Amino acid sequence: MVAALTRSALCGRTPVNSLDVSGLAYAYPDGHQALFGVNLTVPRGERVALLGPNGAGKTTLVLHLNGILTAGAGSVTVAGLPVCKGNLAEIRRRVGIVFQDPDDQLFMPTVREDVAFGPAAGGLRGAELEARVLDALSQVGMADCADRPPHHLSFGQRRRVAVATVLAMRPEILVLDEPSSNLDPASRRELADILRSLDVTVLMVTHDLPYALELCSRSVILSDGVIAADRPTRELLCDAELLHAHRLELPFGFDPRSVTAPAG
Repeated sequence: MVAALTRSALCGRTPVNSLDVSGLAYAYPDGHQALFGVNLTVPRGERVALLGPNGAGKTTLVLHLNGILTAGAGSVTVAGLPVCKGNLAEIRRRVGIVFQDPDDQLFMPTVREDVAFGPAAGGLRGAELEARVLDALSQVGMADCADRPPHHLSFGQRRRVAVATVLAMRPEILVLDEPSSNLDPASRRELADILRSLDVTVLMVTHDLPYALELCSRSVILSDGVIAADRPTRELLCDAELLHAHRLELPFGFDPRSVTAPAG
């Protein structure tokens, strides 16, 4: 079955959904149950915000998407490929995670080398590798910084380079952990413009509810290890009782009805 799915993917018959999570449950070795039968489907190209209080299970869910954690029960499928030991190399190419702190991802002497690291490890060489690097950097507006040391860049620029390191792998899903944190208003807007321009499925883990409304037409609340709500983002953010029940708060004076929601 796995082989058949792999052949289908390689032949270009892309499944409709980028992500299918079914009945996912997980308990840590100390006995703490973090997920209780999570079901989540994300069609290809959709941008979804994953919301919820600290300790809700968001990180645990994300770590199942590329096989860092293995389901205690249930299943995870990425673009038709089950997340299992035999598929891990391909799954980790397809699921690109951008961490909250870009310095967790940038460790090479230059931006170019950081972005090249993943594709080079996958066997890409020469002109093809260089083209892949420049394409990824161009997508995030950082091509002019290819030969600069990452630690000489601003925080916002480093976050954009971190996104490029993932885009260079041509992922199916881009997972962003608190992408707007620690960004000044201009960098926040620039990153939003970049994310809107990408032809990739996005799962955005965030506490920044206005950013979720700006970028994601759909939002999911994960609370106490279960999906508590799955609705259009504007509708969800207008439900004050729901937000309060799951320790989510809008900034003072912010009215979701006053913002144009993203299409789709």
